[in-house]
Amino acid sequence: MRIGFYGAAQMVTGSKHLITLEDGTNILLDCGLFQGAGPATEALNQAFGFDAAKVNYVILSHAHIDHSGLLPKLVKEGFTGKIYCTAPTRALAGILLMDSANIQKHATQHTANGKEEVPSDPFYDTDDVKATLPLFEVLEYNAWQTLQPGVEVMLTDAGHLLGSAAVHLKITEDGITQQVTFSGDIGRYRHPLLCPPQEFPQADYIILESTYGSSLHDPLFSATDELMKLIQHTCMRKKGKLVIPAFSLGRTQELLVHLKQLTLEKRLADIPVIVDSPLSLAATEIFAEYSDCLNDRLATLSENGDSPFDFPNLHWTRCVEDSLKIKGITEPAIIIASSGMADAGRIRHHIADTIEDRNNTILLVGYCSPASLGGQLLSGEKIVTINGQDYEVAANIASISSMSAHGDYDNLCQFLSCQKSSGVKKLFLVHGEQKVQEEFQKKLLNKGFADVHIPALNEVCSLSSPVAV
Repeated sequence: MRIGFYGAAQMVTGSKHLITLEDGTNILLDCGLFQGAGPATEALNQAFGFDAAKVNYVILSHAHIDHSGLLPKLVKEGFTGKIYCTAPTRALAGILLMDSANIQKHATQHTANGKEEVPSDPFYDTDDVKATLPLFEVLEYNAWQTLQPGVEVMLTDAGHLLGSAAVHLKITEDGITQQVTFSGDIGRYRHPLLCPPQEFPQADYIILESTYGSSLHDPLFSATDELMKLIQHTCMRKKGKLVIPAFSLGRTQELLVHLKQLTLEKRLADIPVIVDSPLSLAATEIFAEYSDCLNDRLATLSENGDSPFDFPNLHWTRCVEDSLKIKGITEPAIIIASSGMADAGRIRHHIADTIEDRNNTILLVGYCSPASLGGQLLSGEKIVTINGQDYEVAANIASISSMSAHGDYDNLCQFLSCQKSSGVKKLFLVHGEQKVQEEFQKKLLNKGFADVHIPALNEVCSLSSPVAV
């Protein structure tokens, strides 16, 4: 058995890990899009590093585009097998992949100096997405299913996104059964929306994400209170607009839960909250449909007929005309739109409309690549280019970086705490920057894991020793 690391290797996007068995069976764990700007990222997305037509199964950990975003390209290049995932992941991936195809058709790319350029041909189109969706096959949590003789799979809740899963494979070769666990992305054990990550059976080999493997989230930090401070400062005191770029999937729903809490506490007053994103609306409806996958507090709220994602003064745009009307609003308001890095979508128009007024605030609530508009704002740029026009940055730029759905060092260690370190033959660190991984590697070695490896991109490892390609 071999494992090839064709994405998220010493980097945080493009998750793709290919398990090849002795009989030639190929099992692909995730098929994610590399995210970022420029020709280097485009080149990474152009070539898989393996033959798509020879992949037998795909097991998808969750719907985020850096884990699912190249599935239509895989199908376009010859994959005809099944894509296994949970029911919420199937539903969310359907809307995300269609949106991704449309973004590729119309999106503008950004160079390192912030200038805009026309992108190359898309990696796939909506027809490729339509050909991909029938291949999805739903798996329930905590139930082993046989893919073929000698190969079983089980999913456990990873607590990162609605429907997210850690993947566990029992593989029997030459009469010997070994378990390979792929963590996917691990969530926080006290997430405002989701259930905590589950324990899992002893594994022989573990492929573990490491995004925050060298840092700790502030346990005393309250995103609800921090959000309220910004609302008070911008909307109540300065009578301005609070503009929030937020990814449609996960982050927007988390913001709505915080705003719902402020409403229940009668702290939000009558400030209108406008979510300008049809994709966010579709995703939120899926979150509501699968409310049994939310944490106990929100699930109970839903069972009692009170949506965690709805409150007075919440307004959704449903067409372009609704979006255009937002520009004419003169009263204080909270405007949420995608994308989270402000590198595409309607949020760019809202930022352009508000960025030159010092009464307004632009709030970044997640990681932004340096070349993205969000990254430029976070770095303190005084002039930014939006849709071909230069704007002076007069608005307040704020961030709540700790609203991450990724677990920190303690969370990752808690995820591993159900394992006997002496029983894990090898642990592979993926989905993280190399410097972070090297720090995390040392900590795991000190915790008794005997072999912790950081694979390079396109490296293929046997389950005895790594072999460079």
